[in-house]
Amino acid sequence: MVNVLYFAWVRERIGLPKEQVETSAATVNELVEELKAREERYAAAFADTSALRVALDQDLSNFDAPLAGVREVAFFPPMTGG
Repeated sequence: MVNVLYFAWVRERIGLPKEQVETSAATVNELVEELKAREERYAAAFADTSALRVALDQDLSNFDAPLAGVREVAFFPPMTGG
């Protein structure tokens, strides 16, 4: 079981700020594919992962990162500072 958090427009498209997900995914990419297969709203949110960033246990990561031992996965659009 992994806690999945959604921020900004990802949260708006999915309609949830967070959820617990039972997954057999070995990587973030596999988790994304599992989520996309759930419903159209997930497919829409994850249609272009190049427009997303991911953090594993609050550390920025990449989509081919392993999920072994990870408790929290957060998806969000790139941030700009200023």
